[in-house]
Amino acid sequence: MQRLFCAFVMLCIATLAAPAQEAATLVADRVALEGQSRLVAEGNVEILQGTQRLQAQRVVYDQTTEQLTIDGPILLTDGDGTTIVADSAELDQGLRDGILNGARIVLDQQLQLATNQIRRVDGRYTQMRKVVATSCQVCDENDTPLWQIRARRVVHDEEERALYFEDASFHVLDLPIFYIPRMSLPDPTVQRRRGLLAPSYRSTTELGFGVKVPYFIPIGDHRDITLTPYIAPGTRTLEARYRQAFRNGDLEINMAGSNDDIRRGEFRGYIFAEGAFQLRNDYKLTFDLENTTDDGYLLEYGYSSKDRLDSEIALTRTRRDEDIYAGFTQFQSLRDEESNSTLPPLLADVSYQRRFEPARVGGILDMTAEVHSHYRYSDEQVEGLDLTNALLSAHWNRSWTFGPGLVARTDLAGFADYYVIGDDNVNYDSDTVSRFTPYAATELRWPLAQTSTNGVRHVIEPVAQLVWSDDTGNDVPNEDSTRIEFDEGNYLALNRFPGTDIYERGLRMTFGATYTRYDPDNWSLALTVARSYRDADLGQFTETSGLDGRDSDWLITTSLDFGDNLSLTNRAILDDELVFNKNEARLDWQSERLDVGSSYIWLSEDFAEDRDESISEWTVDSAFRINRNWSGTAEWRYDFGVDRAARAAMGLTWENECVRVGFRASRRFTSSESVDPSTDFDLTVAVSGFSTGGRTQPSKARACR
Repeated sequence: MQRLFCAFVMLCIATLAAPAQEAATLVADRVALEGQSRLVAEGNVEILQGTQRLQAQRVVYDQTTEQLTIDGPILLTDGDGTTIVADSAELDQGLRDGILNGARIVLDQQLQLATNQIRRVDGRYTQMRKVVATSCQVCDENDTPLWQIRARRVVHDEEERALYFEDASFHVLDLPIFYIPRMSLPDPTVQRRRGLLAPSYRSTTELGFGVKVPYFIPIGDHRDITLTPYIAPGTRTLEARYRQAFRNGDLEINMAGSNDDIRRGEFRGYIFAEGAFQLRNDYKLTFDLENTTDDGYLLEYGYSSKDRLDSEIALTRTRRDEDIYAGFTQFQSLRDEESNSTLPPLLADVSYQRRFEPARVGGILDMTAEVHSHYRYSDEQVEGLDLTNALLSAHWNRSWTFGPGLVARTDLAGFADYYVIGDDNVNYDSDTVSRFTPYAATELRWPLAQTSTNGVRHVIEPVAQLVWSDDTGNDVPNEDSTRIEFDEGNYLALNRFPGTDIYERGLRMTFGATYTRYDPDNWSLALTVARSYRDADLGQFTETSGLDGRDSDWLITTSLDFGDNLSLTNRAILDDELVFNKNEARLDWQSERLDVGSSYIWLSEDFAEDRDESISEWTVDSAFRINRNWSGTAEWRYDFGVDRAARAAMGLTWENECVRVGFRASRRFTSSESVDPSTDFDLTVAVSGFSTGGRTQPSKARACR
């Protein structure tokens, strides 16, 4: 009896793929021995082992025939997400071969396969006849799923994790769409398998209606390539994506080649590649390659909206007190008004920065050494200017707190530059220029805080800064500081130019104040006002920078936040007559159903910044959830300068547990010498349940009563 009982347990707890290896638990209302070879368990039979669980009403094991008979309803679940439901079953010893009647299989909690009979062969193959497969929620026998595959025969190879269909037809709402004699699909547990991916559809006014059919090819465990033919009346295009994972990094290459009606007889294409690798001693190697055959290709095919391409290779290391960078960059401009021979297209940079904490004087000392060089293809004087700059700098600062909470800070800095100039003998008499720029600054701020009886907290922080720098110096080509803005991020900086070709000189004083209100009802308000005064106007700044003249414009920034929902920021530069030179506003709203962001920017005309007309643009980008299944996006950019929209886009997505349909329409209104206005339509349809279609979305599934 004991030997028979142990044999029964060992058989019942086995998985459908392998014999039992772990201890098991058998629970039943009644367990009895009939004769000398039959063991019967009846009433709420449950067998547990590891992650497997078998539930049935009656289980009979015949030792003579080594057959296991199970009466249902039968429910077998596994930790990998596989579930089998059947009316009855007859299995041999080890559960490797047998028949399950009235069965249904759920793979990875996604794909359902319903059949009258399942036959197990060699513990590896599950053979099914007259099968209906779907990943849609099916609540009862009369419920019609949104999509289903009906097949005369289906074989599931558990070792290969593949499903093989024979005489299959694809149905949508019980309507047959197409017939396939034979096909193979990976089961939901597969992450990478050769085969077709979900197609997408695209229609443009320039290329017509087309379809993209990706084909995925794994190359070992760490590499793969995806080939995507793009078939449309106006183009013959092949897209490709290559990916490879290394022990210490990864690589991805995206490219495409086209022969189209837009530029007949010309090969058109692009290549984007990027990689990152961790090296020894905390070094990191990164690179990216961006190149295209012509200025309009990326925009016309929807690959990218960039109007300047940059390819870079860089070696970096960043630690707590050290930063190292060495890189080379190549630019390719796609703008009509720019020439790649004078951009400049080639740049090289090497920099080393180290931070110290001097024990005797305290504070923080930053030391920097860097070399920058750029080269233009053109040999023309002035326009073909080439430049190399070597810089050594030191910056020390320390803060003290004293008296009634006053905070004082002192800065001392020096910048030594050496320039080598080529192809410009018109503006510079010598090919080499050296200069030294010293800085000394002191700053005083007094943060004040008060909390009222109703819980409102007020914080006021006035600040005053005095900065001195030499008001003379040798002129060098200004290549990295042609655009400057007076804002809350730089109004207390020693040098408010973004680069190092120009240093802000002379004696100046800056006053500012920040007020912040924190309300216990979860909203806050912040306001910053600042202005600079200088001893003499050295003519270093453009008219609309906000820093032109002896007295700067007023910098006023406002920020309003209502919890996690609404935020509003505005940054303005106004003159003494309260006329805006620059203004930028941003509004963001976030909720469970709606995320929307809107920006408005105003820049007055400034010939020194190559802006002969004022710029006034309004943009809106949003994402909204209509209900559990419907969601959408909307984008809008309007140019008030030309009184027309620049771009508009609208997208809608319908998704449930078994299918995802996405539609997007966009219109580009702008035109140039390389591209014309275009309207694009994109449609994607993907069914879930197979590895090619992604995982199902339980949160979007309808509920069965």
